[in-house]
Amino acid sequence: MKHDVSRNAAYTVDCEDYVHVVEFNPFEFGVAGSLIAYGGNSYVVIASCRFQEEDSTVEGIEFKTLKTFHHGVRVDAIAWSPETRFDALTPHLRFCTAAGDKKIRIFFSDLPDKNEYKVIEGHSGYINDLVFSPHEGKDIASVSDDHTCRIWDLEGNQIAIFVLRSPGMSVAWHPEDAFKLMVAEKTGTIRFYDLTTHQAILSLDSVQVPLMSADWCLRNTSRVGAVAGNDWLIWEMTRSSYPQDNKPVHADRARLFRWSKCNDNLFATTGCPGKVNSQLLIHHLGHPQPILIGSAPVGSGLSWHRTLPLCVVGGYRKLLFWVTEM
Repeated sequence: MKHDVSRNAAYTVDCEDYVHVVEFNPFEFGVAGSLIAYGGNSYVVIASCRFQEEDSTVEGIEFKTLKTFHHGVRVDAIAWSPETRFDALTPHLRFCTAAGDKKIRIFFSDLPDKNEYKVIEGHSGYINDLVFSPHEGKDIASVSDDHTCRIWDLEGNQIAIFVLRSPGMSVAWHPEDAFKLMVAEKTGTIRFYDLTTHQAILSLDSVQVPLMSADWCLRNTSRVGAVAGNDWLIWEMTRSSYPQDNKPVHADRARLFRWSKCNDNLFATTGCPGKVNSQLLIHHLGHPQPILIGSAPVGSGLSWHRTLPLCVVGGYRKLLFWVTEM
């Protein structure tokens, strides 16, 4: 008998507008749950959340909005800084956004009094992804449709530029390999740059195009995943520059790929947002078929919880959370 893996979201949270992007804070900041950021057409919301899977005193989900930042333009990407602290007497929140006006904004807040941001200009095309350096958060890397990856300091000065052969779709900075930067291009090449010499030292090839999203596995530095065309693809960098595993999974083309942060065999993919729904698939490398299938109303954005096998997708006026037992 075939096991039905279709699931409704375990938890939903209502939002005021369409959610374009959502990101759990991937850095540890205390015992009071997790921070989450989500962005819409003209705002960014910072919230805290706890789940019954991590705290038995919570019934389902405990979600509290901490601050809403006016953004003015559509939010296309959000990245958390490792400097963020929420368990201190004085909260210290730092994150950055990429916006529809091709600018980066770095936000800083202590919540009650100090709320400020700095605008960084330099990209001439839409910014598809950005990330803080993983230890001190002193630098930001961004990739754009303008065929560049750029690195900035917190004052907005450009300190490095890598010229790409096609639009940059994803960028990743691994906490265990902080002197390398992963950059994924739309034409299917994923390069690793040495940040000391500013030279490419390794490249992977997806063969299939367009490559829309790639991620560097937190729990296994030799493992990279991506979606290209309708397929997901997995590389073991120590074995080959070509994918060791791939599978067609999204008839409507795949859009995002994200590794779980607590299991190096677990990952999620989404399809391109359709007229009504976008499909979320959760996969395990030990299973031939997806272990969970979800659907989000016009879904966009995808992020995993730092310690739980739980991921979130944004949708029309909703955040939707799925939990898997794997």
